[in-house]
Amino acid sequence: MKAYIDQDVCTGCGLCADSCPEVFELGDDTAQVIVEEVPPEFEDCVRQAAEDCPVEAIHIEE
Repeated sequence: MKAYIDQDVCTGCGLCADSCPEVFELGDDTAQVIVEEVPPEFEDCVRQAAEDCPVEAIHIEE
């Protein structure tokens, strides 16, 4: 699985970094994905972060 953040849409709210800090971190203005491939043990938290994102900026590639 890979996760992507649409930088044009992300508001930098930090919900993804709070819920899944092993995969996301908050940069200066927006969140960033910090892993190339999402480890299997973090796939559920990535899916939850994508679902919880208020602006739907997180995209997942299975």
